[in-house]
Amino acid sequence: MKMADIRKMSPEELAKKEMDLREEICKLAFQHKIRPLENTSRTFGLRKDIARILTLRTQLSVS
Repeated sequence: MKMADIRKMSPEELAKKEMDLREEICKLAFQHKIRPLENTSRTFGLRKDIARILTLRTQLSVS
């Protein structure tokens, strides 16, 4: 997910997207405990997307 796409979202959409990404990380972690994941970099990408969302939320609250 690009930062430009994240900036276009409303605060409600950001919160929803963050929750969706966190749920997806949990699902991937569970699947990984059952059997190894084919694409382990997906987890790291999701974490980076969450960090981007949190960064933007912090910037909006400071401004």
